[in-house]
Amino acid sequence: MSINSPKSDTMLLIHNQSFGMYMAARVSSTLAFQMLAVAVGWQIYALTGSVFYLGLVGLAQFLPMFLLTLVVGHVADRYDRRWVVQICQLIQGLGTVFLAVGSYMNWLNKESILAIVFLLGAARSFEGPTTQALLPSLVSQEEFPRAVALSTASSQIASIIGPALGGLLYAAGSTIVYTTIGVLFLGASLLISRIQMNSVSAKREPVSLQSLFAGIVFIRSRPIILGAVSLDLFAVLLGGATALLPVYAKTILATGPWGLGLLRTAPAIGALLMSAVLTQKPLRHHVGRIMFTAVTIFGLATIIFAVSRSFVLSLITMIILGGADVISVVIRGSLVQLETPDEMRGRVSAVNSMFIGTSNQLGEFESGLTAAWLGAVPAVLIGGMGTIIVVILWIKLFPALAHADTLEQTIHA
Repeated sequence: MSINSPKSDTMLLIHNQSFGMYMAARVSSTLAFQMLAVAVGWQIYALTGSVFYLGLVGLAQFLPMFLLTLVVGHVADRYDRRWVVQICQLIQGLGTVFLAVGSYMNWLNKESILAIVFLLGAARSFEGPTTQALLPSLVSQEEFPRAVALSTASSQIASIIGPALGGLLYAAGSTIVYTTIGVLFLGASLLISRIQMNSVSAKREPVSLQSLFAGIVFIRSRPIILGAVSLDLFAVLLGGATALLPVYAKTILATGPWGLGLLRTAPAIGALLMSAVLTQKPLRHHVGRIMFTAVTIFGLATIIFAVSRSFVLSLITMIILGGADVISVVIRGSLVQLETPDEMRGRVSAVNSMFIGTSNQLGEFESGLTAAWLGAVPAVLIGGMGTIIVVILWIKLFPALAHADTLEQTIHA
């Protein structure tokens, strides 16, 4: 076996203690977040019976991410990223323990849940971009692409286990699931505190309007990156069917919390399978065409899910949806991370997270609002059709992205 073989490179990464701590912390945090999404969604729907309040859960997560984007990026580039991530996970752990206590003492209501979700959303708005910006400081430039692949795969595994585990534990009691989630967040915080970084501490650049908006300026200066990021934004925004999964699980497909957990797990299964394929067969040519095709499949899968009355078919469409989504994620992530200098990586990652991460929550709010007006099925159906319309428009608006061949050529275009 060659010392440069994929297996050898992977083993070197696995024996990197700081990278191992990073991976374990990310798995623990992702597992906790996925379980939390199931628990909060089911509990708020059980309390209210309202799809509108399901949308408000997404809005409560979106608002802090949107409002704090510029601050998040500057903090990630100005302070020790380990410290920022550690504090965020500590806050999420304590917030979830508060939910556990409220459930046990039976004084939680919809308003208090939304308030806590808002706080957790604020902490996560700092955690996500800072965690992304932290990874390049733990491995060499040569190891970085494989590190991203392993980190993504581990997160997908957590995303598969998390919703199903959350549904099972919720069936045993909301106090149990919230306590478990709190322990996972606190464990992740402890793991991050033990990480050793290769690079020097981030430079404390003076706060100014120019430094605050540097991430936005960077992305705007690269039309292909802007096109890729905004395409993902609108696809996820319009295709936000996950907010309505409690409605589909309970009313349309007639399952319980376990069914909701499986439905939320299905996209992660598709993403993991596609990640495995992309690891063996990396995207080398026609990346622009592949990205637009993947987003189109994402829209079509959403449409089929909207009209499905079969639990098996719904699971299959969710798997396909997740597989299509990870293709665009890989292309976009490669463009953003590899081209950004380290001293700006926090601000660029924050803007990228605002575009992509918050679009999940805003998409959930849009789906909940539309469902309150038109019903769950029309809301998801309109979202899928809107995604396909966006693909057609973006091919016209960003022709350079549509005709991009390789990632290397795209990055330097």
